[in-house]
Amino acid sequence: MVFNGTVFLFLFLPVFLVTYFILPWKLRNIVLVLFSLLFYTWGDKILVLLLLSSVLVNYYGVKFIRQRKKVFGLVALLLFDTGLLVYFKYYNFGIDSLNGLLGLFHIKGLMLKPVASLVLPLGISFYTFRAIAYVIDVYKGKTEPSANLVEFCTWFTMFPLISAGPLVRYTDIHPQLAVKNISTDRFVEGIGRFVTGLAKKVLIAGTFSSVSQYVFSANVSDLSMIMAWTGIIAFTLEIYFDFSGYSDMAIGIGKMIGFDFMENFNYPYTARNIREFWRRWHISLSTWLRDYLFLPIAYSISRKLKNETYLKIKTEKFIYVAATLITFLICGLWHGAAWTFITWGFYFSVFLILEQLFLGRLLRKLWVPFQHIYTMLVVTCSFVIFKSENLTYAFSFFGRMFSFSSGEPAINSYIQFFCFNRETLLVTIVALLFSFPVYGKLYGLANARGKSRPVLQITMNISAILILGLLFIVSLSYLASNTYNPFIYLRF
Repeated sequence: MVFNGTVFLFLFLPVFLVTYFILPWKLRNIVLVLFSLLFYTWGDKILVLLLLSSVLVNYYGVKFIRQRKKVFGLVALLLFDTGLLVYFKYYNFGIDSLNGLLGLFHIKGLMLKPVASLVLPLGISFYTFRAIAYVIDVYKGKTEPSANLVEFCTWFTMFPLISAGPLVRYTDIHPQLAVKNISTDRFVEGIGRFVTGLAKKVLIAGTFSSVSQYVFSANVSDLSMIMAWTGIIAFTLEIYFDFSGYSDMAIGIGKMIGFDFMENFNYPYTARNIREFWRRWHISLSTWLRDYLFLPIAYSISRKLKNETYLKIKTEKFIYVAATLITFLICGLWHGAAWTFITWGFYFSVFLILEQLFLGRLLRKLWVPFQHIYTMLVVTCSFVIFKSENLTYAFSFFGRMFSFSSGEPAINSYIQFFCFNRETLLVTIVALLFSFPVYGKLYGLANARGKSRPVLQITMNISAILILGLLFIVSLSYLASNTYNPFIYLRF
């Protein structure tokens, strides 16, 4: 079940909201837990038991940390949480990589067989990272262990967050589990945010998905240089509106039922460098990586390096280089069990390190548009690695992007015929507009003037309702005519 599916929109969500609000407020967490488990079971069936086991182990395990052996409990819980993720997501990848290495040395006797029936549980990357954050926060004394199993289960299994985040931490949401901020204005705001996210996914990301699929399904040698750039630019816009659309829908559902979830995107394509990009892109993940990987790694290294220089590098720079490299290799691996994702993480670590060492100073001297061009060029090229099935394909695609070629005329004409029309042009204009905070600034300016002019305020409210209604209807018409198109980050 996905947020942009008809079952969710016309059955699950309406039934859940009616049930949630007609029952007494004391039962609302229980309602949310039951519907969340139903949501999860709908897609993953028996694997819901894995989710429940993670709930129980972490709920009771942190009590052991606070009452008895802290270090032993911390290590045991981290091994449990990471062990689940490693087994289900990386076991077969590790076996295949090991077998490939053994094959190079013709050592066939030690090769292992992958588990053919191994299925990646829905959202395991997200709920495992949330569990790890909870365990570490309790260990460090940043939060008390949850004293209510229902409240803990509500946070852990909440269906708006379980599939693809945001990575909302227990410390951020704990007060809201007992007292929810529910009002008519917030419910209406939540509907608007949900519909906006739905339109992002269906109308914008869906349009660019068609373009990128046509390009990336063709043989690289058949593509022209222009078509290769068109395909990767389409995917760059697709993944942003796909994932930010999901985040908007999750945040919208949260507002409807009285929760405030953190923002996950802040116009990342307006960044002037890669460091700023990661402060704006998938914010819940980037802050998690900072707090639970980068800073602990940097602190651990700093304790061992007492000299001012190490390997002829200033200690502080060596610490940043080492911590960034490790953090982003893990970030890449978190995104998927493939060498393409590991390379993707390494790719970003290289640019972050270069910016820290000297490139950042040079960039700040450039004209601002050139800073944006640099950032978008680096980000767009990163998505070639992200999108490719293997590194060989990625390098071939890069070769096509940076060497002039007219490709195979028949193939390029075929893609152009099906992908380029007035609709694509209109969606591209809208996408570029909404990649920058233009709408927010215009709405804020109009809203400020509307406070002193009641007629203008009423006109704005009516217009907003009509626009949202139109977006919802158009999105539904697209859903009815298009094939199944899940969110990109549901794979992770």
